[in-house]
Amino acid sequence: MRMMFLGAPGAGKGTQARIVADKHGLPQIATGNILRTAVKAGTPLGLEAKSFMDRGDLVPDGVMIGLIAERLSQPDAQKGWILDGFPRTVPQAEALDALLTKLGQKLDTVIEVQVPDAEIVGRLGGRWVCRTCEAPFHSKNNPPKADKVCDFDGGELYQRPDDKPETVASRLEVYHTNTAPLIDYYKGRGNYHAIDGTQPIETVERQLEGLLAGVTR
Repeated sequence: MRMMFLGAPGAGKGTQARIVADKHGLPQIATGNILRTAVKAGTPLGLEAKSFMDRGDLVPDGVMIGLIAERLSQPDAQKGWILDGFPRTVPQAEALDALLTKLGQKLDTVIEVQVPDAEIVGRLGGRWVCRTCEAPFHSKNNPPKADKVCDFDGGELYQRPDDKPETVASRLEVYHTNTAPLIDYYKGRGNYHAIDGTQPIETVERQLEGLLAGVTR
């Protein structure tokens, strides 16, 4: 299965994408992780992307499309994948369509995790991420077993600059301006599904499994 998760920053799409990926043995292609790896490595694209990421702005399409094309061509993505955080604009979605046609692949389902802005502001302030595996945690909604230590690999948890209060409002504004139109783009294709992300993680997980069971029949 090839699927995509959409939703505002902090809606929980990354958490749910990881759960589905682990259950079904699919690679979770989180563009944020790809970009941060490039930033750490100091590549030209990484350095270019860093200035945008630090402000909570969108990374230019040329950077993103190149990274996605490379990732989808790798061996572990040939039987299926989960896109988490891409596309973020309609032009990116159109470029993705062209890329999938070129690769002979098809997008099976699109899932939007819906959460109101007011709740997202509270969520992002408590979000922590593992420095090594990028697993997300939340001080209230999904706390680690040990303070600032990743449950999965024992890595250090830290708070990203773009999750701090001064950049959250900017990120939400960017989302509603550029990314929200994607909903209409995919709704007309018959493979779009919305799920209430304000529910407990376990509830969202169960609903997703029921949804995916129907899609794969």
